[in-house]
Amino acid sequence: MPNDCKAIFLILDGLGDRSCDQLGGRTPLESASTPTLDRLAAQGITGLLDPLAPGIRVSTDVGCLALFGYNPLKTYWGRGPIEAAGVDLKLKRGDVALRANFSTINEEGIIVDRRAGRIREGTEELAKALDGLKLGKGVKSKFRAGTEHRGVLVLCGDNLSAEISDSDPGVNREGEPIHEVKPKEGTDSAKNTAKRLNKFLKQASEILADHPVNLRRMEQDLPPANAVITRGAGMGLQIPSVTDRFNINAACVACETTVLGVAKLAGFATFTGAGMTANLDTDLKVKAKLILKALEDYQLVICHIKGTDIAGHDGDARKKADFIGRIDDMLEELLENYDCEKTYIAVSADHSTPCRIREHTADPVPTLIWGYDILPDKVTAFHERACYQGGLSRITANGLLLTIMDYLGATYRFGS
Repeated sequence: MPNDCKAIFLILDGLGDRSCDQLGGRTPLESASTPTLDRLAAQGITGLLDPLAPGIRVSTDVGCLALFGYNPLKTYWGRGPIEAAGVDLKLKRGDVALRANFSTINEEGIIVDRRAGRIREGTEELAKALDGLKLGKGVKSKFRAGTEHRGVLVLCGDNLSAEISDSDPGVNREGEPIHEVKPKEGTDSAKNTAKRLNKFLKQASEILADHPVNLRRMEQDLPPANAVITRGAGMGLQIPSVTDRFNINAACVACETTVLGVAKLAGFATFTGAGMTANLDTDLKVKAKLILKALEDYQLVICHIKGTDIAGHDGDARKKADFIGRIDDMLEELLENYDCEKTYIAVSADHSTPCRIREHTADPVPTLIWGYDILPDKVTAFHERACYQGGLSRITANGLLLTIMDYLGATYRFGS
């Protein structure tokens, strides 16, 4: 049975980095002002984390599945079902769910912005216009807006399959047309699904081209969200609850639908609030307040913060360093307003997003655990180079979650 300890686990999306010319060869974490993180590192234990294993790059959904205690090699069937859970879309047997982006294409059909300027306003209206489209052979669409440019598409009907390719050409692949969706296998269901999805993508571009939201955006010289691109097709995801597995009550503070989806599938209560965004302008004070609120009723509280990943994708090392400094300030305020006795704090990330690469890499992520009875190592700062020397050594995401659970008394003894 769990003990009376509690834990706060901060997931700083895309935290890890490499040396940056903008910062004189330092990483953003080395360059940032982090007195609180450094203090926790000096009083705690540190190391480097591999989401799955050394050399394996992961996406946010896979990295978070691992950090929440799942083995993605056994439980991952595509991003779509996770995104659907994040917006509370219930999948019926045979439904196919996909992650979607609102995007901008030019007159030739070339993608000029995969995220439509990271559109925020009007996405609910755009999603409503794409919801319920009839695609032939008894197949129709369900479409919901997600966080910013993100959305979720579900194809409902008979004879469907998730064995289809992505229409999204991939990160940093502007300048290409929307890819034609193709079946990955020769089954009738895969061929049918590819055909229906291609029809949806064509209809979506036609509907969005003259949508009032996009007409207003063009008047304001903003990129129109005049197309949809999709990836990560999957069908109903049935995975055991992490909270049931460990007999623990847990909560997640987040606003990105991917993370909310993982949390809900894992059995976590979810907290989100006004001012929280999946970007650099998120209100970190709101997150801190929600962490404190969740700690009143829950033993483990995971908080996901996205801005570090955004700065990495944008290739802006200074913005990443500045944002890390803001996180450090939030953490200091959190500690000032919470009685830390018998409380553990863990800090890590789902993956690295180096600014010079502007994409996820397999670089290990700096990690720390702090608490009242932790045996500290000799590391005195929290950054990539320092954590190479830490007592946690190279730990996996599953290993980190299990370690936290063990400090909470929630793991079970292996053997008789």
